[in-house]
Amino acid sequence: MISYFMRKISDSMMDSFMERLMKDKYTDNLYEMVTVTQKVKPKNLIETTIRAETGKPLSRPLGSPNVLSRWGKILFNPVHLVKFPIDGKTKIDTNVTIGPKAKKPLKIKNPIMIAGMSYGGALSKKMKTALAKAASEIETATNSGEAPLLEEEWENAKYFIGQYNRGGWMNEHEALKKLNAIEIQLGQGAQASASMKTPARLIGKEYRNKFRLAEGQPAVIHSNLPGVKNKEDFINLVEELRSEYGVPVGIKIAATHYLEKELDIMLQADVDFITIDGSEGGTHGGPTTLQDDVGLPTLHALNRATNYLEKNNVKDEVTLIITGGLTTPGHYLKALALGADAVYIGTMAVIAMVQTQMTKATLWEPPVDMMLYTGEHKEDFDIEEGVEKLVNYLKSCTTEMKQVVRTLGKTKLSELNRNDLCTVDKDIAQMSRIDYAGFSINREYDNKEFEERIEPFTLKDEVEETDEQRLH
Repeated sequence: MISYFMRKISDSMMDSFMERLMKDKYTDNLYEMVTVTQKVKPKNLIETTIRAETGKPLSRPLGSPNVLSRWGKILFNPVHLVKFPIDGKTKIDTNVTIGPKAKKPLKIKNPIMIAGMSYGGALSKKMKTALAKAASEIETATNSGEAPLLEEEWENAKYFIGQYNRGGWMNEHEALKKLNAIEIQLGQGAQASASMKTPARLIGKEYRNKFRLAEGQPAVIHSNLPGVKNKEDFINLVEELRSEYGVPVGIKIAATHYLEKELDIMLQADVDFITIDGSEGGTHGGPTTLQDDVGLPTLHALNRATNYLEKNNVKDEVTLIITGGLTTPGHYLKALALGADAVYIGTMAVIAMVQTQMTKATLWEPPVDMMLYTGEHKEDFDIEEGVEKLVNYLKSCTTEMKQVVRTLGKTKLSELNRNDLCTVDKDIAQMSRIDYAGFSINREYDNKEFEERIEPFTLKDEVEETDEQRLH
């Protein structure tokens, strides 16, 4: 009986709803919400309402959802007979040397490094400690981010890259002498070179002490480095740091259309490594316009940087590190093949670390609540469990990367190059100088090594030939 009445009520309600949907004029019609969300996406609707509520810039976590780097259009070229693949028993070399011309080069055993994510300004102390421990187990490097030297992080890091930063918090001798490499931080993909401030109300006692802040004083990241007012000051700074500490000295920037001009000044300064963060880079939280509308996509920036370093004959002397929106082992490997010597990962590292632990925050709080210094559930994070999960993730990624390298007939990640790639996108083929998959390859091979016998295919040649054929 109850079922009968429930069906009658439901049927009546549905009939009424459908009648209104079919008869109401568009301005009164509930379907109007469907067309609005097709024009103004749910993300834009929510962000608009938040802006209307607060009147302040938004601070979106983990970077932009706009991914313009089309990594999925690029594919690797396995071999069978032109060159034989490598059997599973042969060891694949994953070693990377950062700053080979430095007095004390940084030698790591895995090219997947942990990106700069600061204590306090971004992550909790537990998260930073876990990142350092996991990186050490994999024998790769972790990065301080824009923060002072955090003892718990440094003590657990086998290879520690510290950022000489715009806040001035890692820029003193006592901290710099402990680093395995110094990365001068001028910008990042998600925030470019914008000044950022952590309000005093979000700063606890330990944070305040580490950052040497007075009661009520905010933590400010300036747009420029303290004391650096022109390119000569920057060149002098690099020279002083290299001379004083002997470790590799590099620079991190947000990818920009002025890239080659920026790279020229870096080469004048004789930097040991260059870190480029594409516009898809993540952050603990940042203005959405900086995330969505500023900078170059990671793939475009990588290709331009590689081309410039090769053109200036310094590709083997200056280490190139790429970061920003890389989310799979395939992305990491393709970046290496296109010219990067190593990659940084941030978002994927912290997601792997919190894995099932994020359930401690959800349903009522987002997963980032477990990660951030300001998170209500930051103390619920289990360091050892996080370390185990991140180590598993990095091992999984590295194993899959080795499997691909074997199918290419190579034994070292450092042997990867553009010849190992093709693409189904003609624009990417032209930009990246790799073969377009729709045409036969213009190279001859033997079983020992790949050698280019004739000029590689270019889109320009194909277009010109087609035009000539049409003329005839």
